[in-house]
Amino acid sequence: MESEKFNKFVGILNKFAAVVNNQKYIIGIKNTFATLLPVIMAGAFATLFSSVVFSPEIGLAQVESLSFLAQFKPIADVINYFTMNFLTIYVVFVLGHEIGKLNKLKGVFPGVVAVISYLVMNPSFINFVTEDGTSLEIRNVLSRQYTNPEGLFLGMFMAVLSIELYTWLGNQDRLKIKMPDSVPEAVSNSFSSLIPTIFTITLSATFGFIIHFVTGMYASQIIYSLVQKPLEGLIQGLPGILLLMFVAQVFWVVGIHGMQMVKPIREPLLLAAIAANTAAFQAGEAVPNIVTMPYWDIYMTFGGSGATLGLLISIFLVSKRADYRKIAKMSFIPGLFNINEPLIYGLPIMLNPILAIPFIITPLITGTIGYFAISLGFAARSVVMVPWPVPAIINGYLSTAGDLGTVFTQIVCIIVSILIYLPFVKAANRSMVNEAEALN
Repeated sequence: MESEKFNKFVGILNKFAAVVNNQKYIIGIKNTFATLLPVIMAGAFATLFSSVVFSPEIGLAQVESLSFLAQFKPIADVINYFTMNFLTIYVVFVLGHEIGKLNKLKGVFPGVVAVISYLVMNPSFINFVTEDGTSLEIRNVLSRQYTNPEGLFLGMFMAVLSIELYTWLGNQDRLKIKMPDSVPEAVSNSFSSLIPTIFTITLSATFGFIIHFVTGMYASQIIYSLVQKPLEGLIQGLPGILLLMFVAQVFWVVGIHGMQMVKPIREPLLLAAIAANTAAFQAGEAVPNIVTMPYWDIYMTFGGSGATLGLLISIFLVSKRADYRKIAKMSFIPGLFNINEPLIYGLPIMLNPILAIPFIITPLITGTIGYFAISLGFAARSVVMVPWPVPAIINGYLSTAGDLGTVFTQIVCIIVSILIYLPFVKAANRSMVNEAEALN
């Protein structure tokens, strides 16, 4: 009876996962951030080189014989600026292109429409106050807050909304300008999309104007204040990030890729957080965010989801099961690079009541340790986006631009994960004996 209820529960979760993963906008968002990961990495490593190598204050350039390195710092700084501080623009373009592809539109033009539709929602001036208190209005410029991660949620919303509108208008035959057959296809297509483009951009600008006229605030300010900032606050708090991890782990246990399920929520918030940290670090300001994408990787998924580096070591230490030890040997090298599907599906961990418990609770405990270590100032906040396959210890050192407190905290988390997994691996030994006795 209990087994039937559990199977029914798993079936419901699988149906829910299928609905979510097949949702057009979820697919578009996941594809967008996967596409832009190299851009984020480029900006992150530019920051790393700027501070660790080229900086005459804290980098290698402070060594007299290597002082010539300081002259290359502007190269890293300009790369960082035009990657991290323009992230929203890149996201809007790629997401518009992805939604366009899913709507059967050809070419990259939907990405252009999405970017323009987002930009016309924002003011084209900034107010500048001089040292003597004089207020100046500088026109025909775009404030950085509309291109950096602060504008991410409005940008994503407008990318989806504008391309859906553009697609619908493009399907209205009466709005198409038909050209003679003798006209080249490229020219004919551009005329066909002329009216849908004008209508989409005009309606976007009008929408932005109405919002400002009625509220006195721009749409970006409203979205950031009412949606993005509260979500960032929730995820930046320990309960919020632990809840997100818990949901991911539960999906893994029932056989669904947990990281893919939480990715549409996790990526915009945690990537925006590390981008903000990188920008602050580059500017010499206080680094604002504890919870970032590297925090997730350093403290909660070393060895892969479930912090299974601890499970691998536990198996080598105490497991008497030949099947576990064989799978662990095969999984060890991938596990060092945070790839643990061989473990999850090989042992297996999914639908395994013995290993499911530590698999769920371990990242929650290690994540808590990391959070308090950072809060107390023992470990540093991440300022560099490090690729997720970078092995444990190395990723902690690189992401914090060489903080040894982070390295020590990560070692503590690995030891804790081993201690959590050990009794459950021993329980799996007893389970094997019981199964053998039952067969005899």
